[in-house]
Amino acid sequence: MTALKKSGLLRTYYRDRLRGYRLGARAKSALLDGWPERFASYLTGEAETNRLKSEMTRRLRLHRLAETYVTMDNAGVGIYPDEKPKVFAPQGFNGEAVIYPAFYSSREVKDMGVDTTQIRSSRFAGVLLSPTGIYATYNSGAALMKWRYKSELRVKTLLWSVLCQQRLAGQYRTENVYGLVLGDSMELGYQILTSTGGAKHDYFMLDGSYDHFYFLTNDHQGEVILALLCDPVKTAELDRILSQGLTVGNPGRAIEQDAAEPDGTPVLFGYFCDLPRIVRFNTSLELMERPGTLICFDFQADVLRRYCGGRVRLQTIDFTKFEGRLFP
Repeated sequence: MTALKKSGLLRTYYRDRLRGYRLGARAKSALLDGWPERFASYLTGEAETNRLKSEMTRRLRLHRLAETYVTMDNAGVGIYPDEKPKVFAPQGFNGEAVIYPAFYSSREVKDMGVDTTQIRSSRFAGVLLSPTGIYATYNSGAALMKWRYKSELRVKTLLWSVLCQQRLAGQYRTENVYGLVLGDSMELGYQILTSTGGAKHDYFMLDGSYDHFYFLTNDHQGEVILALLCDPVKTAELDRILSQGLTVGNPGRAIEQDAAEPDGTPVLFGYFCDLPRIVRFNTSLELMERPGTLICFDFQADVLRRYCGGRVRLQTIDFTKFEGRLFP
């Protein structure tokens, strides 16, 4: 950062006692000269990212979006326009399948035009497309974000319409649309699990908008798990390892499960922190007064143990050993 400022490529900006950084004219010219196909849409004309933003709320939203970009990039997800299919382009999309994971910011989605006017008030940061899934992505930072159920439901409906019924109908079905929320720590995951939406019900809560809503942290651990989420082959290998010594779960039972102990105790693979699944699993065990086993990573255990209580036995995966084996 110091070197960039000394070179005149980056300028420090203060407003409302909040420090920020802006690209200088030399930096913009260097990016446009070197990689015009990658940065022209962000740095020229009336592009939203080419306008100065001084309000604290807008600057913090940009920070969350930048944080999301970094998490995606570190997980091996494509983020630049020239390295991913033009799925949300107003025109020019040729129907190519999504072979590698790619992230499209909310602005890229909204660039489609008239079809996106109904999602202007949404809090989503963008959409992650993996070969097997669509993830409406949010970044809540360190605290519960504002949440409007109807606005976010319109995002889901748009993804159904544009991707599952039109542009990528051959690759995705409506049940392939999930939610993904990023946060600064696992403690936010506990806040989400126990949230009732606040006094005015305008903060994030698990309201049924998505049957599967994954929670990942904005750090190295979250990035590795995000890479796993986008890789069905490695996910299947981890599930195979975890299933050793267990029997096949019965998906038709009242208790949601992935496997079962030899004595019939239901087992849930919770390492992706699919929060609605964890809630359904824990609630069913409470109603039926039965024990259960939840398998998660070691750094997730404290929060999940606090939420589930003594009825659920936690079995942990050593994250360091896991990473060394599947992501050497």
